[in-house]
Amino acid sequence: MRKITGIYLLTLFVLLFSCSPKENKMGDFKLLPQPQEFEVTGVSSISHDATLKAEAKNGEVLPIINNDILLLGDEGKYTLSYEMDGNLDTPAEGYTLTITNDQILIIGKDEAGLFYGLKTLEQLMEDAKDQKVNLPLCQLKDYPSLAYRSVHLDVKHHLEKTEYYYELLDKLASYKINGIILEVEDKLKFKRQPTVASADALSIEEWKNISDYAKERHIEISPLVQGLGHASFILKHPEYTELRDSPESDWAFNPLDPKTYEVQFDLYLDAMEAFPYGRYLHVGGDEVHTTGRGSKESPLKLQLMWLDKVAKFAEEHGKTPIFWDDMPLKQADVYDPMFKKDMTQEEVDQVWKDNEHKLLEFLDIFPKNCIYMRWNYSSPQALGNIKAMQWFTDHGMEVMGATAGQTRWVLMPQEESNMENIRSFAVSSIDSGLNGLLLTLWDDDSPHFELYMRGILAFAEYSWVGDKRSKEEIKSAFRQREYGYTLADGNKAFITDLETPVAFWKNALLKKNQRNFLHQMKDPLEEAVIDFPNKENIGAWSLANEERLKTAAQTLSQTDSIAKKIENARSLALRNDHNLQVYEQVNKLAGYSPKMLLALRDYDIAESREDIMATASKLKELESEFGSLRKELEMVYGKTRILNKPDNYILDQDHHVHLANQTINFDWQFYAEILFFKKLNQELGKEIYMENADPLKK
Repeated sequence: MRKITGIYLLTLFVLLFSCSPKENKMGDFKLLPQPQEFEVTGVSSISHDATLKAEAKNGEVLPIINNDILLLGDEGKYTLSYEMDGNLDTPAEGYTLTITNDQILIIGKDEAGLFYGLKTLEQLMEDAKDQKVNLPLCQLKDYPSLAYRSVHLDVKHHLEKTEYYYELLDKLASYKINGIILEVEDKLKFKRQPTVASADALSIEEWKNISDYAKERHIEISPLVQGLGHASFILKHPEYTELRDSPESDWAFNPLDPKTYEVQFDLYLDAMEAFPYGRYLHVGGDEVHTTGRGSKESPLKLQLMWLDKVAKFAEEHGKTPIFWDDMPLKQADVYDPMFKKDMTQEEVDQVWKDNEHKLLEFLDIFPKNCIYMRWNYSSPQALGNIKAMQWFTDHGMEVMGATAGQTRWVLMPQEESNMENIRSFAVSSIDSGLNGLLLTLWDDDSPHFELYMRGILAFAEYSWVGDKRSKEEIKSAFRQREYGYTLADGNKAFITDLETPVAFWKNALLKKNQRNFLHQMKDPLEEAVIDFPNKENIGAWSLANEERLKTAAQTLSQTDSIAKKIENARSLALRNDHNLQVYEQVNKLAGYSPKMLLALRDYDIAESREDIMATASKLKELESEFGSLRKELEMVYGKTRILNKPDNYILDQDHHVHLANQTINFDWQFYAEILFFKKLNQELGKEIYMENADPLKK
């Protein structure tokens, strides 16, 4: 018989331990949003693949669950008990969740609380399945810090495929978002004013079905129908030109024309049919200066006259109107301090002392049934912003803040998905005792919606629990929730790294910051696209563009590194590969312009005929490569997104130079590159691409 040595026993123990089930190990559970109270004391006996026997304590209906994560059956070794208790010591939508060795108990304050308790259990079970571990022994008490946690869906420039909206609602519900403000513009097939609707608009019934689906998941959708200003989607049509405040501009309604209200109220009625469960009707009202066709009334008075009429209409139909508050503040000259973080309280107070009388003059006609939405995407902590919000509340008006996960950033959100400003506005809203907060997600320059997700999840965290985790901890939780625990580690992160190449890409091939303005130019090739090398002056172009070329080389190195990270992420991710594919396409596009610039440098400094022909050939290859790049990007984007507008679509006057409003097809995304190649072919001549031609021939 073989002698068993101590070393052998130790080896046997290690082997047995390494082969033992992971179920007995503690998993890494990263919930989002983080619960208010979460205590883990060990590992339960409940396996990640266990079928749970669901038992309602008092006959409660089981909320909608994700059947791919929670396995429920009539029989099971482990029990999931759930109930509602209106006396639970939490605010509305609160719940407790307890996991013992062989049982799970969820108590909801109300239906929403019970639903959110199950959403948290799903996250725990998903982490357990991913890591093949048992559920933790834990006690959890949770509730929202803000009652209304709403995101903004802006569909004015394009729609997603309808199935994407249903998938999005499931995702938002899982992160405890409970509201959507949906800016419909012309993407609702209006019955009462059918001319307004785009040919690809969803019908009232289709939007109503989406609203029903949302309501079942404790999300209420309220419509935003732009009015007074931002009215180009209506006033661009010849049938409505007589309602323009200025005959030359499709931007604003004439607030003194009774027909203005006939049209707007018809749109409101259709929108309220499509979104019947929303408590709010957002009427817009921002960024507009009207004269009433040259009347002698002040813009502030005209604004408030319009607001009074639409607010009364909303109230008569059981809705609370929401109004962007910027124009009264701007027209009263108290607007600027809201965006100047360095102003002292004394300086802010002085501005208000000098100008508040302009508001007080019309205090009686400020609607008191309206929520004044104070949007600030860069400096919500500014004393001037706080002062403005306080002014409304001091005079008996309700205020709600609006932060942003996407503003005018091109291709993808920047500044870490604007996390710091989302955090700041959420914290100040919680501290001020406000009812809620809106996360705006503008489609003006139309990045792919998947790229908004990190900002949305940061908003879900901050609006639910406040400022309890660092940005890096939230990013890690975002990666674990969206892709799996395999990507939670910070070494796997790449999104923030990608911001710098994208910022350079925007104007890499242009003389300055002009991408949004190309369609307004008489000769964009001459005015905007960079100049090209002149072979009569070898190297001069490279010298003139030294800094641009240095940045291009750095950017190309970055995108190469990011490409490897994304490739690795796709190999490790347990879900949401499409999201990673979108980032992959963004990175490829961001890395293309640097390659083009460096190829131009090589052409510029080439001296021998052989080198000139080789570098010219490379330029031609890159032009061909761009066609393939665009095709691949459109294929990936098109999985969830409708890329092109209908053939009969009328583009408006584009007062705010929205990229996504500048072509009917998807050319707007690549217009700078399209112009670049046009100029390249014009200025260097087709002969540089012909192997037997003399590229220096004049």
